[in-house]
Amino acid sequence: MKDTTSLGRRRLLKSAAAATGVAAGSGAITGFPTIWAQNIKNVVLKQFGTGVSNQNAIGDKVKQDLGFTLQMTALDSDAVTQRAVTQPKSYDIADIEYWICKKVFPAGVLQPMDTKKLKYYDKIVPIFTTGKMTPTSTIAQGTAPHTVGYVEGKNSTKFSSKPTEWFTMVPTIYNADTLGIRPDLVGRPITQWKDLLDPKFKGKASILNISSIGIMDAAMVCESAGLIKYKDKGNMTRPEIDKTIAVFTEAKKAGQFRAFWKTFDESVNLMASGEVVIQSMWSPAIAAVRAKGIPCVYQPLKEGYRAWGGGLGLAKHLSGLELDAAYEYINWYMSGWVGAYLNRQGYYSAVLDTAKQYMKPEEWDFWMEGKPAAIDIMSPEGKLMEKKGTTRDGGSFATRMGSVACWNAVMDEVKYMVRKWNEFIAA
Repeated sequence: MKDTTSLGRRRLLKSAAAATGVAAGSGAITGFPTIWAQNIKNVVLKQFGTGVSNQNAIGDKVKQDLGFTLQMTALDSDAVTQRAVTQPKSYDIADIEYWICKKVFPAGVLQPMDTKKLKYYDKIVPIFTTGKMTPTSTIAQGTAPHTVGYVEGKNSTKFSSKPTEWFTMVPTIYNADTLGIRPDLVGRPITQWKDLLDPKFKGKASILNISSIGIMDAAMVCESAGLIKYKDKGNMTRPEIDKTIAVFTEAKKAGQFRAFWKTFDESVNLMASGEVVIQSMWSPAIAAVRAKGIPCVYQPLKEGYRAWGGGLGLAKHLSGLELDAAYEYINWYMSGWVGAYLNRQGYYSAVLDTAKQYMKPEEWDFWMEGKPAAIDIMSPEGKLMEKKGTTRDGGSFATRMGSVACWNAVMDEVKYMVRKWNEFIAA
């Protein structure tokens, strides 16, 4: 839905007028709709990030609603991190996760975002501003988004310990992750993270091979099994890293793992084929398996979830009309259509109020309230995802996000951790 507020329009028109040499005073500009239309259609914004949120339907809708072109490139998390820092002129908008932001923003390749220009800032889920679902919630371990959500000033690269007017990124998408299982093949109830290493599943288990995320799943497993008690799973010491890797290396040598996956499609194929019956998984991957008519469950576990969140950051070089278009895009992103599109895939949107307006009450009740589906639940593309009467794995938004044990993280010992993780994969 296009932002047509007078302030937003005046700001955008002012930039367009300046770009075309139209003389304008310092007062509010009204009019010049053709100037805006002529200039905006020539704007091309380059966005890159993971395939989770860089979806073609979003780019198509941007063109339809806003008139300019959004070019999207999807990469895996490690490639996203590298490109963000080493090729800053190759993109205008970085669609990155918060643990990646912790690595990227201090490099000075992104510009702080003015919260006063964000139309829906006050409606953003408080997880991203205070770190808490409710005022009494406990802040989870790891790189909680609010800890890297703000910087100290307009030109700062130093994270602020409290909210300021300068955002590092606008949050867009997040979820609470757990293990995926094939209930028809596991042969017993799965209730804890430690079940990933049960010898019963020898040769039929898998964990994702993205070190900064995989190590968190490994930590959830080790703590669940009573093998290690971490002070902070999201910021392990070297001895804790060594112990974690040793546990998983031993399991690997014993033949526990069928494969290590990096992409969404790999995880879907492993589970759909039955080669793997229990593994690290993402919610929409579960839905993709079920869409094939194959039983697959995103299993709630006693110890809680590992969460992640992503957002949109502005490249340092953006200015003028392109910068205004980027803010227009971000406000559009939070205005509801995209939020509903993501919610219908099993993700969560950062502004729930607007997304709700684009969903049927029955969809909202299923995805967000954890109620049994009153109708067949369809994907954004119109494919059957869940039949009438089913309930969402893990229940409501409040239950799932209220049971987060840790966030994806970047540790102080990240280089050491990556080296040890690679040794585990190569073992």
